Amino acid sequence: MTPRSTYQRMLGWGGQFAVVLILGFLILPAAVVTLVGAMFALVIDRYQFPFKRAIEGVLMSPLVIPHFTVGLGFLILSAQIGWSRSFAVVVACHVVLVLPFVLRSVYVSLKNLDQSYELAAASLGATPLRVLLTITLPLLLPGLVSGWLFAAILSFNEFTASLFVTSQRTQTLPVAMYNYVREFADPSMAALSVMYIVGTAALIAFANSFLGLGKVLSIEQSH
Repeated sequence: MTPRSTYQRMLGWGGQFAVVLILGFLILPAAVVTLVGAMFALVIDRYQFPFKRAIEGVLMSPLVIPHFTVGLGFLILSAQIGWSRSFAVVVACHVVLVLPFVLRSVYVSLKNLDQSYELAAASLGATPLRVLLTITLPLLLPGLVSGWLFAAILSFNEFTASLFVTSQRTQTLPVAMYNYVREFADPSMAALSVMYIVGTAALIAFANSFLGLGKVLSIEQSH
């Protein structure tokens, strides 16, 4: 099998997963976790309330909890409520796993945001909703976009937890690749892995060029 035919085969084989991957494991979980993460980041940054640090610790806990533990927990929970290995459970599991990265990205953007713009708009009679839509969200756009990008990439690459919560109908590409390697021995997965790595690297390079990930992910000293 020539390298060219191997890549052509992989493009055809990957077509059956295209809709599920793009809609199910890129756009939907990333969009949900970006919305949820932005809301939590805004509340944590702007308000004081009891058990604030404890809640923040719970939200960031997927960074230190092994992913197989999260996947196993979702498997047990979904079996108890009758949703075992459903698409909703896969999305919920991915949202929990990538939430800390979105939370961090948006939270840092909030710390770097100059609140004098919001205060000036409010002093001129703008309602809180108008300030949010016309001042806060546009200034947070780099953090939101980078958070969505991180969520999409991490969700797309997640394997350990997905192995517990997916079925044949809802399996992600990493799980499908794992199942394929167990049954067949050919260079197809190596070719797909190269495409995988190149695609992920291209997305990160694109985001760094247009968003400046260094500024998004670090708090400026002036603030």
